[in-house]
Amino acid sequence: CGPASSAGRPGGDITVRALRTQPTLPRDGPTSHNRGSQPHIVFILVDDQGFRDVGYHGSEIKTPAIDRLAAQGVKLENYYVQPLCSPSRSQLMTGRYQIHTGLQHSIIRATQPNCLPLENVTLPQKLKQAGYSTHMVGKWHLGFYKRGCLPTQRGFDTFFGSLLGSGDYYSHYKCGGTGMCGYDLYEGEQAAWDQDRGMYSTVMLTRKAISILANHDPQQQPLFLYLAYQAVHSPLQVPARYLERYKGIPNLSRRKYAAMVSCLDEAVHNLTMALKRYGYYDNTVIVYSSDNGGQPFAGGSNWPLRGSKATYWEGGIRAVGFVHSPLLVNKGTKCRSLVHITDWFPTLVTLGEGTLEEDLNLDGYDVWEAISEGHPSPPKNGSWKAGYGLWNTAVQAALRVGHWKLLTGVPGYSDWVPPQTFSTQRLTNRYHNERIRWDRGKSLWLFNIIADPYERVDLSQRYPHIVKKMLLRLAHYNKTAVPVRYPAKDLRSNPQFNGGVWGPWYKDEKDRQDEKHINNHLTELSSKKRWKNKLKNRKLKRS
Repeated sequence: CGPASSAGRPGGDITVRALRTQPTLPRDGPTSHNRGSQPHIVFILVDDQGFRDVGYHGSEIKTPAIDRLAAQGVKLENYYVQPLCSPSRSQLMTGRYQIHTGLQHSIIRATQPNCLPLENVTLPQKLKQAGYSTHMVGKWHLGFYKRGCLPTQRGFDTFFGSLLGSGDYYSHYKCGGTGMCGYDLYEGEQAAWDQDRGMYSTVMLTRKAISILANHDPQQQPLFLYLAYQAVHSPLQVPARYLERYKGIPNLSRRKYAAMVSCLDEAVHNLTMALKRYGYYDNTVIVYSSDNGGQPFAGGSNWPLRGSKATYWEGGIRAVGFVHSPLLVNKGTKCRSLVHITDWFPTLVTLGEGTLEEDLNLDGYDVWEAISEGHPSPPKNGSWKAGYGLWNTAVQAALRVGHWKLLTGVPGYSDWVPPQTFSTQRLTNRYHNERIRWDRGKSLWLFNIIADPYERVDLSQRYPHIVKKMLLRLAHYNKTAVPVRYPAKDLRSNPQFNGGVWGPWYKDEKDRQDEKHINNHLTELSSKKRWKNKLKNRKLKRS
């Protein structure tokens, strides 16, 4: 593509630890590789791509461009994200766990007066301070109820894309409920009506990204491009020519999904060619990541991992990810160190020669040397004694420490779902032998993820001392959590009140004062114009 379920339960308290208990690097910046200048940074975030849904993980879906970049770079095989869109995106932008930003409950919905808290410094803001030109293309999904929440107010010089979590790939319309439908394509802070040609989203976003590359001088200023594709999130829509490649897949959802992934792969190829054509490639770091696991009921596959998007099983939080760059020391390798999506903030800011102040209170760590050179992860300061009492296992949580992974609460849909290639039968009738039904009321599991990556053998009864230590650690982390931000629906968000467009609707006192000042100024200008016209008319009458 290019130029050539709702989740979470209202009232719940979802708390997730980012699955690592040791930093991978001090924050002194890269020392072993002198790049000579700040690298260009291209971060590609895809939506709902399953762990299996890439060629190098054994998928039937063909992804030659992605496979080639990963093979020539470093594959992240212990890479974790959050189980849903907004939490993962918030952690990327801030380097902080969602329990520290109040976004631990669920996604940010279109009708909520909510957004990424304004007091949090963002990744593009830090890179901009370091001299970068910052651009975002694609899906925001971090709130827009007032102007200060928009991407161009959070550090991006330019923005082209959608504010919501999903929408039609061609019309760019989204319905957030009965009578709550609106247009969702933006250029900067205005609806991009004049740029809309009914083009397929993946093609349109890629063309915009390439246009940014073509109009920027890579020799004069470093560039940060955040390309957040809508693909491969539902609705399952794709140009017909890509469907032709997967006639052999009888399951229609899987066939459409596979075609969407192939279109995405072509987009990645075209973007890479543009980086080379316009002189960026030799000094560029490309990061590729999914925001969460795939959704089997919408064509995705996380096989052989357990669970799906919106769950804390490995299939929901262990993501496809890799780094590709000529600047890597050890190319063509796999990184098995624990890497979390919060780590990109300090890693990329350090690569960009920016500063990381202590008051940022980051949860992520600079992992560049762990990725580029395979350095081991030094142990984190602290001890098991840091916990404060036992843990309420009714709370949905996940924690990984070394080989161990602990789950509490109800982690979500827990089946193993094989690739949906050979049958059109309902999933509920097909894989009953793959299901494990836990005892009623069970709310705690312990797995050795290294020996049992598919989470089949619960060891919580066998190792109660490990369980206790990890529960104490969970309690300690939860003490640092801030209150959940999950406001009620605001009817003023209806696009019908905003010219048919999803966009900011809330005005605080400062916004009202600014608006009043502007209106007064316009009224004054209008009055002066009317007075001049009256004088002109009087002179004409006298004449």
